[in-house]
Amino acid sequence: MSPSSTPGPFPRDLVGYGGDPPHPRWPGDARLAVNFVINYEEGSEYNVPDGDGFSEGTLTEAPGRDVQGRDLAAEGMFEYGSRVGIWRVLRLFKERNLPLTVFGCALALERNPKVAAAIRDAGHDVCSHGWRWIKHYQLKEEEEREHIAKAITSFQTTVGARPLGWYCRYGPSVNTRRLLVEEGGFLYDSDAYNDELPYWVRVNDRPHLVVPYSLVANDTKFAAGGLVTANDYFTFVKDGFDVLYREGKTQPKMISFGLHLRIIGHPSRAAGLERVLDYIMGHEAVWVTRRIDIARHWIATHPAGGTMAR
Repeated sequence: MSPSSTPGPFPRDLVGYGGDPPHPRWPGDARLAVNFVINYEEGSEYNVPDGDGFSEGTLTEAPGRDVQGRDLAAEGMFEYGSRVGIWRVLRLFKERNLPLTVFGCALALERNPKVAAAIRDAGHDVCSHGWRWIKHYQLKEEEEREHIAKAITSFQTTVGARPLGWYCRYGPSVNTRRLLVEEGGFLYDSDAYNDELPYWVRVNDRPHLVVPYSLVANDTKFAAGGLVTANDYFTFVKDGFDVLYREGKTQPKMISFGLHLRIIGHPSRAAGLERVLDYIMGHEAVWVTRRIDIARHWIATHPAGGTMAR
């Protein structure tokens, strides 16, 4: 069957705001909203003790190793993030009095109560990164529904509140957004990479907010070999920030910076993060904020049902 003869509407939005994005009216007339995201995954990844049959090695110093069974080296690289890296990164933000968002895997925070308490006490918002750091697009619908429910219950215990946002590992399943809306209680999800501003969608004839994420200015490029030094990271992030800051004179946007503790938490890379934070703080009219605050601002300023919904 040719694409032109496929029945029904094309299930993707290739147009978006169509070159005429809304003015977000960020607080303080900011030219750019900046959101730093810690991806807290350590202890919830695929591993032998949890019955997965193999040890996850993704986003470590030695990705792609083909170790049969349990890989203690890979486990140790993940453990660095939860034992050392998290504390270094939290300290950098605390020293500068900057907020951030935690994409937290529920089981990971269960297994490190001290980290959960530190995140809670610092006032950082926690967006659910799933019950575990696994591929949601491989889950059956009922399994995914169960994982969503388990994550909500878990966060209520570890950080004292249910999550208001959701972000899968890499990509959602075709059911994820519908299941979130059916579950209720979520203000937004970030399972999208297709825009630089939030936008509304309709799910089961109900409005639902999407606050897009980005893998571009992300420390995962160290693991992929695209970045090597702290200056590589600083230059790459700075260039993207500078372009959006200039554009923000007339068309303010948002930018997301993803951080992984087993990557950026190492001293040689954390040096680049320090430079990024200090550089951004040297600019006026920049709103460094939490993801939940972006969602709440959009809901209040561009509510569903108005001209901004689509």
